[in-house]
Amino acid sequence: MGIVEFENVEFKYDQDSLNWIIDGVSLDIKKGSFVAVLGKNGSGKSTFARLINALVLPGNGKVRVDSFDTADHKYLWEIRRKAGMVFQNPDNQIVCTIVEEDVAFGLENLGVESEKIRKRVADALATVGLTEFKDFLPHSLSGGQKQRVAIAGLLAMRPDCIILDEATAMLDPVGRQEILGVMHQLNKVDGLTVILITHHMNEALDVDRVIVFDEGKIVVDGEPGEVFSHVEKIRQIGLDVPNIVELFYELNKEGFDLPTNIHSIDEAVELLNSKLYLQLL
Repeated sequence: MGIVEFENVEFKYDQDSLNWIIDGVSLDIKKGSFVAVLGKNGSGKSTFARLINALVLPGNGKVRVDSFDTADHKYLWEIRRKAGMVFQNPDNQIVCTIVEEDVAFGLENLGVESEKIRKRVADALATVGLTEFKDFLPHSLSGGQKQRVAIAGLLAMRPDCIILDEATAMLDPVGRQEILGVMHQLNKVDGLTVILITHHMNEALDVDRVIVFDEGKIVVDGEPGEVFSHVEKIRQIGLDVPNIVELFYELNKEGFDLPTNIHSIDEAVELLNSKLYLQLL
């Protein structure tokens, strides 16, 4: 059983519309996995994220988080504790004037005792590398640092899963790498389930699973190497492929024999240092 389960889920914002934003989606996401969800604007990927966090409820079908039905209102806060959401604009999630207070905000609302709050906040700030910024004003931080504050606030709640809904979209490349580095560490070291909703294709290369949405349906689902080997199919639905896959694809058109099911930059470099070099001799 997965940490997240979708069973024939359908959803639309306008009940009079004939078109479903999410159209008959069924899947399981394994606990401890790192999953990237891709799709062009309007494909349904952000609505998919909101269904997990119970920000919207399915029109038909079932969504379960750690076996809790999101449509059952009595489990709402338990679901949101288990599956925390980080949004695109960090300023929309920061509610306090001091970093440490902001990280503690959710715990205080749950009535957690003060001693436990202090320890959880300290642990969360250390995990995201912001201990020295605990007394800073959030608005004085960079975009990447603000997103780390938002992540720390979720980590203090001890979630099983974190969903990043285009959380790197407004960041510069350095900020994006900061956030992704933190999430990969949490996934690999602490076993946290990560669901990354993104339009940056390179971010989806070093993950366990890639799910591609188009018009509310899952059109490709598998390991990154397998998904991105379907270059023409990905292009047909209006998406690009990661840069390294694009490079290998174009080199193959020029007569080289290189795989397009690349899993990582390191793998690509190793291939280029061996196979491509031999072909050039």
